[in-house]
Amino acid sequence: MNKVQRKASCCLLAALMCWAVPAFSADETSQQHFSPLQNADTKALMDELVEQGMPEEWLIDTLGQASFTQGVLDAMEGAAERRLQWHEYRAIFMTDQRVEEGVEFMQAHADTLHRAQSTYGVPAEIITAIIGVETYYGRHKGQHRVLDSLATLAFHHPVRGGFFRGELAAFLRIAYEQQVDPTELRGSYAGAMGYPQFIPTSYQAYAVDFDDDGIRDLWENPVDAIGSVANYFAEHGWKPDAAIYHQATGPEQLPEGLFNELSFNQTSTPTVTAAQLAEHGVEATEPLDDELRVVPLALEFADGETRYRIGEFNFYVITRYNHSHLYAMAVAELAEAIAEQYEEEA
Repeated sequence: MNKVQRKASCCLLAALMCWAVPAFSADETSQQHFSPLQNADTKALMDELVEQGMPEEWLIDTLGQASFTQGVLDAMEGAAERRLQWHEYRAIFMTDQRVEEGVEFMQAHADTLHRAQSTYGVPAEIITAIIGVETYYGRHKGQHRVLDSLATLAFHHPVRGGFFRGELAAFLRIAYEQQVDPTELRGSYAGAMGYPQFIPTSYQAYAVDFDDDGIRDLWENPVDAIGSVANYFAEHGWKPDAAIYHQATGPEQLPEGLFNELSFNQTSTPTVTAAQLAEHGVEATEPLDDELRVVPLALEFADGETRYRIGEFNFYVITRYNHSHLYAMAVAELAEAIAEQYEEEA
């Protein structure tokens, strides 16, 4: 079929559709897109959840109010962790204001942060930095309706639809069990929610009721958010008395093959030893155990130079929150700056 034929065919189809179906507004059309009464994919999800004990009527009503959002798919393609160099990414989070407000957050929640550190072994400044990077200490929790984001990603993402289908199912369970309106909850374009931006399955697995009021509320309750972040890190193996990273020296340019061989900037479980790095000229500025398994890091700075750092297991743990070495380094540096200023003002 040539271009003219295709155009004529599309026009004919559009004309036929005008006769075949009633006219809907843009909002009505988008909302009907995910209705289980009209969409086989959402019906299959609904049927699974009904078998697990959720009410069919509630699911039909809720999924019928979900809207397709192209902006969510576009945002997934432009994530900062995939397109920025270290100095560009760092500049987003390492600002005087974010440090100062981190100190204020620590001061306002000192007792809760101390209890979380005592309970889970995670430093108060790390918990604070996570919330500071994720939502600016709860100020920016996201403007996307979580229901829309997850429905769009579950049934329209070209690669990760299966993953987000599971997140949508978890979100629906959370909203139903906690008796909150799923159409009112807002979060990131990827469906992350609340102060700590937990995705729904993380909410289910790691959220805690840290103030013992019978509700795990990460949307509005900073106490539960603080405890939940600490629990998340503890469950992923945080080592209370270990370092996060070390400054290091190395060659001006590392061969690409060696860069890959030594797993630089990877977020998988550390396998390279400090001794192996030293053999190739990358050494911490302080003594490390030769057998210590580490995360080799090469970071691009604004002057065009690449500088080295060596992450320990705790660095890897931070990447369990967001699978990016840039993210983990930003959290670590922000935590350091907050802790230093907090001590100065104590």
